[in-house]
Amino acid sequence: MSLGMNRTPVLAAVALLCMCSGVTAGQNATLPGPEQLAKGIAALRAGDLDSAEKVFTLALHQGVKSPLVYHNLGVIAQERGQHEQAVARFRETLRLQPEFGPAHLLLGVSCLALGKNAEAARELKIAEKLMPAEPQVHLQLARAYDALGQHFASVDQYQQLTRLAPRDPEYVYLLARSWADLSRSSLKEIAKLDSNSVRLHQALSLELWNQGKYDEALSSFQKAADVDPKLPEIHLARSLIYLEQKKYDEALAEIERELSLVPDSQAALAARAKIAAAKSASVP
Repeated sequence: MSLGMNRTPVLAAVALLCMCSGVTAGQNATLPGPEQLAKGIAALRAGDLDSAEKVFTLALHQGVKSPLVYHNLGVIAQERGQHEQAVARFRETLRLQPEFGPAHLLLGVSCLALGKNAEAARELKIAEKLMPAEPQVHLQLARAYDALGQHFASVDQYQQLTRLAPRDPEYVYLLARSWADLSRSSLKEIAKLDSNSVRLHQALSLELWNQGKYDEALSSFQKAADVDPKLPEIHLARSLIYLEQKKYDEALAEIERELSLVPDSQAALAARAKIAAAKSASVP
């Protein structure tokens, strides 16, 4: 499956459903009992989709219309990339057992695969209420919000994910990437409102600086200063870029401009001391 699902917690939930669903052969000895259905679950766990499908399809044909059967047939369809069929199976599961969280989760995953992002988000929000401690719920819901362009909501889900698994570097990376997406989205909105916004120039300048494009960054920061000459941090940034370029006189001139705006700025005072020390050390 292409959406990075971890099958282990889902299969554990399926096993629990097997125990709690009350599926029995009843009075009709021809109906498959729990032992036969357990063989299907074992085959599914082992990745033997064909054998698992035979067990659950036979059960369905013999009249065992239980959440267990429909759910596992949905899992099999999803594993094969047959998401339309998986959606139908998970809906049958939820018709019989509406509060079964794993079915909402996997239904959301298949909806995402089909590009039904709003529907996916709805199902995954239900899964979140039913399984708030399941990391996969937050991961898939974050992806749904990403697909919808709802970056604030996406960041929130990735934050919850990192709280649940703080030592997982992949989740930390995804949170950082989500913050970057939010930043880019915010800049686009600022540009729509005011293409000459000082904050837009400042943000673009920082991006150029981070990329090591110092001359372009200096020019961009100057545009920000031209728009709002009294905005703090602009001259501080220019001074630090000049410091990296070893242009100490220019750096000192910029930091004095910064201090004229914010005389008590600890960052500016520290930068001035650093620039003076570097200039002094450069003298033969």
